[in-house]
This record gives sequence, C-alpha cells and structure tokens, in this order.
Amino acid sequence: MTSAPRLSLLACAGSTLAAGLWAGLARIGWDLPRGAALADLHGPLLVCGLFGTLIALERAVALGRAWAFLGPFASVAGTAGLLAGWPPEAAGWAYVLAAAALCIASTRTMQLQAAPSTASLAAGSLAWLFGNVQWARGTAVPELAGWWLAFLVLTVAGERLDLSRLTAPRRGGLPLYAGACALLLAGAACGLASRVGAALAGAGLLTLTGWLVRHDIAVRTVRRDGQARFMAACMLAGYAWLGLAGLALIAQPPSETALGYDIALHAVLIGFVLSMVFGHAPIILPAVARLRVPYGPLLYGPLVLLHASVTLRAGSGLAGWHSGRQWSGLLTIAAVLAYPACAAASKRVGGHARPLPIRRAVP
Repeated sequence: MTSAPRLSLLACAGSTLAAGLWAGLARIGWDLPRGAALADLHGPLLVCGLFGTLIALERAVALGRAWAFLGPFASVAGTAGLLAGWPPEAAGWAYVLAAAALCIASTRTMQLQAAPSTASLAAGSLAWLFGNVQWARGTAVPELAGWWLAFLVLTVAGERLDLSRLTAPRRGGLPLYAGACALLLAGAACGLASRVGAALAGAGLLTLTGWLVRHDIAVRTVRRDGQARFMAACMLAGYAWLGLAGLALIAQPPSETALGYDIALHAVLIGFVLSMVFGHAPIILPAVARLRVPYGPLLYGPLVLLHASVTLRAGSGLAGWHSGRQWSGLLTIAAVLAYPACAAASKRVGGHARPLPIRRAVP
C-alpha cells in the first residue's frame, strides 16, 4: 500500500486523539462544547479509535498484506460512526470487525514467526476482540475495561519481549512472562469490577513490571546517550506506572472505590502507553508512513509534562482535590501538543531520526 492511505489513517488517528482528549476534559468537569455528548466516549475513542487504529496499521504494514489493512480502516469507520452520533453498539460492531482483522493478521504473523513475542501480540488482539464484542452488546466500559487494558499491555510487552532477544537470556524469564500474561487475562475474564478480577489483574501487572525491569533492553540502553537514552527513559518511566496501576487495583479495588479504577486506567493509558508512543514514534512513524520524527533533547520536555500530568491526576485523586484532576487533563494535552512542536524544533537545529524498518512477518 502506498504512503497516502497510511497518512490518511494516521490523520484519522490524530483526529481521534483530539476528540478523545476533548471528551476526557469534559469527563473531569470542564464545560466544553459537545463535551457532555462525548464524555462517555472518552475510553472507546482512545482505546479503540486511537490505539486500535495505530496498532492495526502497524501490524498490517509489518505483515505486508493488503487485506490486513481492513483492521485500521474498520476502526476508523467505527470512530466516524461514534462522532456522527451512531448508537455506541452500532459503532462497536465496526470495532469488532477491526479487532477480528487484527486477530487474523496476528495469527498469520504467529504462523510465519512462531515465538513467544508473536503469541503475546495474538493474545492481545484477542483480548481486544473480546472487549469489543462485549461493548457492542451493551456492556458498560468498567466491566470490560480489563480486556482493553490487556490488549494494550500485551501488545506493548510483546514488542519488548521480541527486543529482549538482543540481551543475554536469563533463567526463568519466559515462565515469568507467561505467568504475568495469564494473571492479567484471568483478571480481565473475571472483570475489574470484582475484587478477585482486580486482584488477579493487579498481580499480573506487577509481575509483568518485574519482568520488564529485569529483562528489557531499556535497562541497558538508558546508559547510552542521544535517542537510545530517550527511548529507554520513556520505557522505564512507563514501567513505573504499570507497576503503580497493579498496586492501585490490589489496594483500591474498583468494587470498593472508583479511585483505584481511575488511577489504574490512567497510569496504563497515559503513563505507560502514551510514554511508549513518545519513545517509539521516531522509529515507527518513518517505517509506517515514511514520516521522519527528528530526535533532540527538547523531546524530554513533553515527556516530563506527560508524567507530571499522571502524577497530578493520581495525587489529586488520593487527596480528593478535584481541581488538580481537572488541570491534569490540560497538562496531558500540553504534553501531546508539545511533542510534535519539539520534534520540529529539533529538526531545525539539526536533529534527525534513523528510519528503521518494521520487523516484517514474512522471513
């Protein structure tokens, strides 16, 4: 597929990000035009409309098959339906189609490259499918959120597992990783709204955090300089939030208080996943859409803002400071907007990114 359709999909993902953040501001109390209508769509827009589209697009490019692009296009269609006012259940079936296409693409990748990392990616896509089917059938988001979190966490962790091949293997690494994934999926199956489900998912997140800190290549590359150190900083900061999300689910189960749910969700979505996006963008975007993202030290600014926003959100929740939670949303948006601005400024002062190709599924 030429770069034009890929750029169109990225543009749609960017628009979805804007809509999702707008909905998020309305959800935490900002009075915004159309805010009330979008507030309940905050989670689906970001998980399915944004991250689902980006992950499905990356997987389609890696597989190199035209049919695999059904995934990102179906995800964009579901988002367009939501923003056009379709009933959530109707738009949800478009997301089901997107997840089904991603499952097929992930299964094909696993057949071509049988490895624990591709199995993790396939499990993540299947978790997204389970969650989307439930949402399309009218299940409330808090009851299925475990599946959506498992989708994102297993996808990112699977990519990091693949990169761990570059380091010397350590005893017990794969069993520990498999155990963490099993706990996370078991928690999703029980539901985060139940105490048992929250405890299982929290234990899975904590175990996976331990695996990442011990086995991930970022622990070594953070000692380098330049872009390698920046990427590692993004990874390691994200792992800290992943562990905190696990602790929140165990110590403050959603069945007893909404605080643990709120902290866990935003620690994963913003602190972990968006931090991964910041770190991987200089490599993924050139490979997916031939868009260069120059690296420069200025990129640390948006990264600090991003993690400051999650810290403010979690701290304000614990302190019962509503205004702090509201301002944390603005900080997140500032970080997202500052990232491309700092990348552009880095280009003007001579920064550059080396466009590495995405690992293809076909040997």
